[in-house]
Amino acid sequence: MFNTDAKIIQRMAPMLQRVLIVDPQPVGARLLTELMRDIARSQICLADTRQKAMRLADSFDPQIIFADLGPAPVDGVAFTRELRRSNFACRYAPVIMVTGQATAGGILAARDAGVHEFLRKPFTLKDLLRRLEAVTLRQRDWVEAVGYVGPDRRRFNSGDYSGALKRRSDTRATPDSERLAQAVKILRSAINAVGSDPSQAMRSMQAQVTDLRKCGMSVADLRLTTAAIDFGRYLDEIERKGPPYDAEQLSQRAGALLAYMPKESLVPA
Repeated sequence: MFNTDAKIIQRMAPMLQRVLIVDPQPVGARLLTELMRDIARSQICLADTRQKAMRLADSFDPQIIFADLGPAPVDGVAFTRELRRSNFACRYAPVIMVTGQATAGGILAARDAGVHEFLRKPFTLKDLLRRLEAVTLRQRDWVEAVGYVGPDRRRFNSGDYSGALKRRSDTRATPDSERLAQAVKILRSAINAVGSDPSQAMRSMQAQVTDLRKCGMSVADLRLTTAAIDFGRYLDEIERKGPPYDAEQLSQRAGALLAYMPKESLVPA
């Protein structure tokens, strides 16, 4: 192994100690197990069904997850979507989707479920190291919306598919203006969803309050920072009481934040 790879592995190793492999095929699971133990002396847990994978995700608290694309009994897309919407400590853990067929449809479904990276079989050690480096050392912004929970899809790069979905690798942090616009849009969407999905809507609103407060502090906008803090306190208050939540009242209380909505987003679809 080249010295460069050894240095990268040394940096990644602390984030690769607990690995969950979700694969119904023993051969594929065994290969990944051997490689991860060689790379980082990882502790490995194996699951051959989606149900077992969820139980282990909760109890084992993996730092990284490999999931077979599917279909049943695993269905990596459904597993990832369920994991992202769970209350598990590992719900933010990087998920690398493994498959023998990297089609546009499969990549799109995996991306929209909240997968971090895509790994096509058969793969080399170099392919695996590239994916591990991407999810440990070049982490992407996290999006906590209602319709989507996972890493920022705008910076998704499958590394395998060279068709219309191919994107350049982009590891920049999201600029403050872009982050602000996204957070306000998600906040508005979450408020509108409090009737249909109150739990995720509340989690999403809380996440946007955190992002908006950080944006306000980053650009020295006292009005934005104060509005985020005030709305966050209101959310804490109503969350203690529990649902149902009033979307109209939430919109009124979030008015100072929603005023930052980009003008083009105010035009009816």
